[in-house]
Amino acid sequence: MIARLWHGITPKSKADEYVEYLNRTGLRDYRAVAGNLGVHVLRRIEDEQAHFLILTFWDSIEAIRKFAGDDYEKARYYPEDGDYLLEFEEKVVHYEVIPGTEEQ
Repeated sequence: MIARLWHGITPKSKADEYVEYLNRTGLRDYRAVAGNLGVHVLRRIEDEQAHFLILTFWDSIEAIRKFAGDDYEKARYYPEDGDYLLEFEEKVVHYEVIPGTEEQ
């Protein structure tokens, strides 16, 4: 299993609205791809910014490519992301999930 981790930052004032937006766009699209095994959104408010981590789980790199394209380490953005995000990180990171370490 492969874990994919993306980080984004919004103004604190847009944090709740951004979650609603994610549900309509990226989260829906992640879940629609064969081979996606789960999606988790983490949020941390720090001063006037909201940091988001989106953690997705995939059965293979090929499944990730179905969502992200051939350059699967490049972050994927939507046209309206500019209404929320303060910066656009170029890359995401991937981790191998070690079998036998997940919660039972």
